[in-house]
Formats: sequence, structure tokens, C-alpha cells
Amino acid sequence: MNVVVDNGRGEIVEKKSRFIAHVFSIKTEDEATTIINQIKKKYWDARHNCFAYVIGDKGEIQRFSDDGEPQGTAGKPILEVITSRDLTNVLVVVTRYFGGVLLGTGGLVRAYQGATIEGLANATLGEIIDGLTANIEFEYTNLGKIQYICEADNIQIDETDYTEKVHMALTIEKEKIDGFVHKLKNEFSGEIQLEDIKEKKICKKIK
Repeated sequence: MNVVVDNGRGEIVEKKSRFIAHVFSIKTEDEATTIINQIKKKYWDARHNCFAYVIGDKGEIQRFSDDGEPQGTAGKPILEVITSRDLTNVLVVVTRYFGGVLLGTGGLVRAYQGATIEGLANATLGEIIDGLTANIEFEYTNLGKIQYICEADNIQIDETDYTEKVHMALTIEKEKIDGFVHKLKNEFSGEIQLEDIKEKKICKKIK
């Protein structure tokens, strides 16, 4: 599944109607409800504030609302864009300011989907993948080389403690473990090894 790392906003204009999409990372339905109410309050003068959200490790919770638009022309099209991107724990609210020209059923569907696509294009998305957390300990003289290897292999340094030795907490994509361990073994003759290894789901940015 994919998730939203950084929220996004997008806007399109269709026959003088403005469609403003806001994309949010969420974890609960209560959080979704709070944000939806905030958007409705902010855009109190808009004709419609339609939304869809997906929550859960497998996207098992799905809700949407047309908020007064003809049935099936707003909330469901927004949801279809979300599910087509395999996204979860995400809320999209699309606000419409009516421009005086009727768009028809097909036009509304295209507009709400277009606004959602624009909002997602301006958000940062990530893929949930298998990973590991681990610690390493080494002498100060090896700090620069360790940092270089981590940067080259895109290994995330979560924390660095400077005591008698340097202690680092790392997050590593599972598929990169073997290569990283091999580099440590070659560069430091097996003196630096991963410790306290634990499995963890991690988020890898996809754009």
C-alpha cells in the first residue's frame, strides 16, 4: 500500500467552476471527520465540499460523500482515484465553487477526478515496504566513511550518539540489508556489525 507523506493541494477550473482539492494523511475516521469539518468551515461559502477517504493496513475502511452533487458524480470518483493509486490512510476533500454553468454528470466526474489527481500530484507519496531497524557502534575515525556508505546506499540514520564510541540507529530497506552488510564487512574487516536488528514497516518516498 501507498500513503501520503506530505499533504498536498491542487486546483482546476472547469467552465468557470473552481475545484479545490486538499489531500491529507490520516489514521482514524475521527481525524477525517475533524478535517472535513475544518474544510467546510474554511470554505463556508462554497457550493459543495465533497470527500473520500481510505483507512487501514489493507484499505478496509472506505467512505465518500457527494455533499449535494448528483449521486455518484463526486465522492465515488474521488475514491476511485485514491484506490487506483493503492493509497490508504488518506483523505481527499474537493471544494467546488459553482461558476454558473452546469457540467452534467460526465463533466462533474471528470472535474472531481481531475482535481483529485492535481492534489495528489502536489503531495508527496510513499510506499510501505519491509524494512529493519538496527544499531552499529564504531570508532570516531570511521565516522566519515560510515556516513558516506549510508548516504550512498540511502540508509536512513535515525540517531547518532557520541560517547566513547559513535553509536548509530539506522533504518534500512530489507532489500538493501545484504549489500550494506557486505560493505561493512569489506570496509572494516568485520569489526563493525549490525546489532539489535528488528523488523519494521517503513515508508519509501515514491515521488
